[in-house]
Amino acid sequence: MTYAADGLAVLEAQLQQDLEYLELPAKSWVPERTQDGAPVRDVVVIGAGMCGLAAVAKLQFTGISNVVAYDAAPAGLEGPWVTFARMETLRSPKSLHGPALGMAQLTFRAWFTAQWGKAAWQALDKIPKAQWMDYLIWYRKVLNLPVRNNVRVNNIAFADDLIALDLSGAETGRIYTRRLVLATGRSGLGGFAVPDFLQGVSRQFWAHSADDIDFSALKGKRIAVIGAGASSMDNAATALEHGAGAVDLLIRRKQMPRINKMTGIGSQGVVHGMHQLPDAWKWKFVDYTATTQTPPPRSSTLRVSRHANARFLLDCGIKAVKEEADGLLIETTQGSLRYDYLIAATGFSNDFHGRPEFAAIAPHIRSWRDGRYQPEMGAPRPGLLEAPDLGPAFEFRELTPGACPLLAHIHCFNDAAMLTHGKVSGDIPAVSAGADRLVRGITASLFAEDVEQHYANLQAFDTPELQGDEWVDSTPLLNQENAQ
Repeated sequence: MTYAADGLAVLEAQLQQDLEYLELPAKSWVPERTQDGAPVRDVVVIGAGMCGLAAVAKLQFTGISNVVAYDAAPAGLEGPWVTFARMETLRSPKSLHGPALGMAQLTFRAWFTAQWGKAAWQALDKIPKAQWMDYLIWYRKVLNLPVRNNVRVNNIAFADDLIALDLSGAETGRIYTRRLVLATGRSGLGGFAVPDFLQGVSRQFWAHSADDIDFSALKGKRIAVIGAGASSMDNAATALEHGAGAVDLLIRRKQMPRINKMTGIGSQGVVHGMHQLPDAWKWKFVDYTATTQTPPPRSSTLRVSRHANARFLLDCGIKAVKEEADGLLIETTQGSLRYDYLIAATGFSNDFHGRPEFAAIAPHIRSWRDGRYQPEMGAPRPGLLEAPDLGPAFEFRELTPGACPLLAHIHCFNDAAMLTHGKVSGDIPAVSAGADRLVRGITASLFAEDVEQHYANLQAFDTPELQGDEWVDSTPLLNQENAQ
């Protein structure tokens, strides 16, 4: 591709002009607060991946400027794109707006075309994952978003009417914020979903698909990969490309899933209407798509099958995994199989009780199993039952009313919100709509909380519009005329 050296500078100038015309960011309006002599943040966002960046950008556009995002990763390594996401390209169509927040100059297409031109855009099939990361780095830079890297939040607590966060890393100590947004991605509130048959098996012999795996160490080895999803294919292909001796995909289903159902009904109706549906309909949609399963991309599957030493073992459920001296013995519905190493592409869990930083809030968080799910909705699928029961702005709801009122000031803007809100806080297609929904709610709650201060400001405002010399009071003349 031919690179246009000044193309990006031109785009950035256009973007700045658009922001100026739209008066963005809006003027700051939230009253300042202090706690123990230190300034209090209006909003802290945990996570500076795509959702975290979109949330911070929308907050600033709305005039909530006293915000910061913390990410434990070094700059440029936030999110999955260049870490545990092992696909070659994104699965989403290249034309989706992503985190652009309704601004054409903020889209990936504008960023790409400014540098490589329209012909290159037309020739592009899917977006290379590393290029998407480059775009997000630019997005953060061009909007001058307040992100602090290499900072981990170790504990969430409450102090009076504020949320206290204990930090370590590049920034340490305790800070206070009025609202907290958990933009923690696929892992949501929990972490890796690990099947029971792997409990107690030495990590010497297996990894989760989102682990930092040394694939070069798997050269020449016999590898098993659990599952038939996109992550399974990406990890299997990566192992094969690093010289694995043989890779078997152990697939419980009798047939590969082939149809991506949600893609077929994708629309603005789904984006804006799903979270307004009755709970029974929400459950029905998500349960059905989980039952039919999302297929892996065609390109990812071909990336595996082009290797002669790859096998797709269907109707191959796992009964047990046993350690041996030099590997694993896996008992399956197709018989006993031996491997040197296993990769579990088994997804993530919303069991937030296992995360130490959430220890103070976990017992108070209401999930769908706590009354929102009703048996008439359908089968009690565990992965859905553990989803948090969220309010209209992604805020947590209390398990016991009144036991933890400030829980409503913590917003779950990550994949765990899907059952309540639809897919607007984890995937590329609707993240801008999700950020808008989140920030509208935070804006309204902050304004309501400070309503007395805003009313006092209304009363105190005394800058005159009129100076007194713009008119003459004719009432005395009228009175004289009427007296005659």
